[in-house]
Amino acid sequence: MKCWAIAEKSTHWIKYPRQGRFAERIMIRRCALFVAVLAVIVGLYLMPSPIDPEPFIFEGPPPALEGPLKVNNRLQQGRRLFSGQLKGPESFTADEEGNVYTGTVDGKLWRIHQDQLHFITQMGQNIPECGTSTDYEPVCGRPHGLRLDSEGQLIVADSYLGLFRVNPQSGEKTLLLSSKEGADGIPFGFLNGLEISGNGTVFFTDSSSRWGRRHVRYEVIETNHLGRLLTYDPETGLVKTLLDSLYMPNGIAFSPEEDFLLMAETSIGRILRYWLKGPKAGTKEVLLNNMPGYPDNIRASDRGTFLVGITTIRFPGRLLPPFLDLIGPYPVIKRFMTKVVPLSWYSVLLPRYGLVLELGPNGEVLDSLHDPNGSLTWAVSDVFQHGGRVYLGNTELPFLPVLEEAR
Repeated sequence: MKCWAIAEKSTHWIKYPRQGRFAERIMIRRCALFVAVLAVIVGLYLMPSPIDPEPFIFEGPPPALEGPLKVNNRLQQGRRLFSGQLKGPESFTADEEGNVYTGTVDGKLWRIHQDQLHFITQMGQNIPECGTSTDYEPVCGRPHGLRLDSEGQLIVADSYLGLFRVNPQSGEKTLLLSSKEGADGIPFGFLNGLEISGNGTVFFTDSSSRWGRRHVRYEVIETNHLGRLLTYDPETGLVKTLLDSLYMPNGIAFSPEEDFLLMAETSIGRILRYWLKGPKAGTKEVLLNNMPGYPDNIRASDRGTFLVGITTIRFPGRLLPPFLDLIGPYPVIKRFMTKVVPLSWYSVLLPRYGLVLELGPNGEVLDSLHDPNGSLTWAVSDVFQHGGRVYLGNTELPFLPVLEEAR
């Protein structure tokens, strides 16, 4: 487009010189704006995208909120503990003395006893910046899955640093398996869920070999399958990969007989069953697909069912399908979006809706608890029953929500 020539020619079409000069200035400004916009478009096109997305299409729209999924307010019937003291208590375990243990975004481990909070240790370096920004998480550490072994020691999956054994009284740490070492020649990028079997074997997930926890939004939007389910033998130090090519594997939970485990694939809203015993041992199957949200941790309940925290709901809007459903098939849109939208903005866009699902052993939805406006909590990461309470985990919120169970 020859803007300057058009501007020059336009002056001959105007009878009065003063009006001609005015028209020329207008045309020049329009051409300058056009050139600037074109430069921005070309620049964005040429700018490398932080992600290498793949297309993904859900098998259908989210399930209707009816039957056991009917909206209710049961998740609002609780209270918040330690407001401003605990940020992102993500997962829990407990001992026989009634102590509950959790880890937070600042890399710290905590013991809760009779509603009193006790610091145990810092997973990484204990510097003032810990907890102020995700940029410091690789230095400060970020404990995710944690359980107690048969000797009463905490086994902790730190998302950045590796597997640790921690003395819950003294805070003494022992690195069992470094993330840099990883398994099968592949470093761990995002250690996440953890369980310990009856024979002491540690089962854990590495959600991604590409993205760390602080870039979890990229992991979800990219919809890659770079996650693994692994085991660690504390007696021999042997690490074994059970499954690979998984879509952001997250929480895991054993069946009561430990003949299988359930595992959440968060980024595609799916739960797998992996058989540990019997004729199907070593095989996997899809137990629940096309969920109403993105599952995080899975916990065995006190009545033999499974409790699943939903980190983000997948409800359709009034006019459009859920956002990730909408962009899922289009890698070009995903690339463009991650070029122009800062990571910190995605949290603002997430709906404040709390949701917990109760599943049967074959993946059937038995019940659900809702907090439609987030009055108690939202983005539920864990659902842990202990001592007449239900502890509700989260990854970022500055408090610990609890429900008091009916006795």
